[in-house]
Amino acid sequence: MERVWQRQYANHTEAKNDIDDYIVSFYNCKRLNSALGNLPPIVYERKMAAQKPIEVSEIT
Repeated sequence: MERVWQRQYANHTEAKNDIDDYIVSFYNCKRLNSALGNLPPIVYERKMAAQKPIEVSEIT
């Protein structure tokens, strides 16, 4: 809703393209998320991917 609030779109395709662009270029790359330690989602994902996985016991 924060993207489409007070916006007028000519059709569904225009709205979809605008929302997709917003998610890819701003929401995932720049917008800080307090649940992720005030990091943008893409930075948090890269940080987590760089960490060594935890060891899991093979004993069942």
